[in-house]
Amino acid sequence: MRLAIAAILLSCAIAASAQTMSTPAAQAPPSAVAWPTQDGSFDIPNFRFKDGESIPVLHLHYLTLGQPHRNAAGFVDNAVLLLHGTGGSAHSLLAPQFSNILFGPGQPLDITKFYLILPDDIGHGQSSKPSDGLHMRFPHYDYDDMVASQHAMLTEGLHVDHLRLIFGTSMGCMQSFVWGETYPGFADALMPMACLPVEIAGRNRMMRYMAIENVKNDPAWKNGEYATEPTVGLRAANEMLLVMGSSPLQMQKAAPTRAAAEKYADSYLSRTTANTDANNFIYYMDASRNYDPSARLGTITAPVLWINSADDYINPPELGIAEQMVKRMPHAKFILIPISDATRGHGTHTQAAVWKDYLVDFLHQTEPK
Repeated sequence: MRLAIAAILLSCAIAASAQTMSTPAAQAPPSAVAWPTQDGSFDIPNFRFKDGESIPVLHLHYLTLGQPHRNAAGFVDNAVLLLHGTGGSAHSLLAPQFSNILFGPGQPLDITKFYLILPDDIGHGQSSKPSDGLHMRFPHYDYDDMVASQHAMLTEGLHVDHLRLIFGTSMGCMQSFVWGETYPGFADALMPMACLPVEIAGRNRMMRYMAIENVKNDPAWKNGEYATEPTVGLRAANEMLLVMGSSPLQMQKAAPTRAAAEKYADSYLSRTTANTDANNFIYYMDASRNYDPSARLGTITAPVLWINSADDYINPPELGIAEQMVKRMPHAKFILIPISDATRGHGTHTQAAVWKDYLVDFLHQTEPK
């Protein structure tokens, strides 16, 4: 099976090797690769959420790449959990700027060596979510619920009771810290990217709150029982997301004139609004409402490589939070990537060419003895 996968990927490696940190932003992005993913699903009966709500069946969808390897004792020893961001899905991490750089032959997460697991979180992708029919009666999940369901999916569904690495982007970054506190020892290493391990407050919460309120204040929302999407509220909400995820340097390059800027905004808002369900949006934007791992960071025993970028508008470095929080974890290192032509603001978390070498070193340093 591994030889077959290697054969599929051989031609991909040539294209991926051409993508480097110095690739000019003006060049076309790398082409998508038809990765040999396997679809899977796991249903949890009578799943009880942290706040006491429950659902008869919680359906979780996931993708896998590669094959599990079992050691002499029969335990999987090459599994990597890859966690997507807010509003994304497992497919988000198949983006060429991420997967082409990491998954091919000889790359850090070579799928002929590693067993990659990419879940659709609760409320996202093909997993259970408000738009399935419950609308605003869907249980109000949070990050603890997401991590608990991921753990059940791994241990009961895939029979994986240990992970080589947990790698999380944005929301997945925050879940990585929750994983480290809730299930210490489950993973050899944690690599959270683009977040802070503190309560979502200040400007970050203000932006999330305003985005949610924009949807709720649209008369067409009808308390979640809309016949057609409340597009006025959704457009305003997505305006917040455009600003939150943007990089000033790249936005200026992409839209150097007034006309170009307005066209860019209209195109983005038309595309995202057409592909956003209002109730799903409210739920996943609010899932961070009680996230705050700061008090228990000292219980994270796994090595942690935590990376943010200096142009991240959601997690601005001038707050100085990261430098204080990293000291609370016994085996953690924090890296702040400086602004460059290669960074993309908050989205630097999926620009793998920027930080791939850090991942290579981290995997080497945390290799089980």
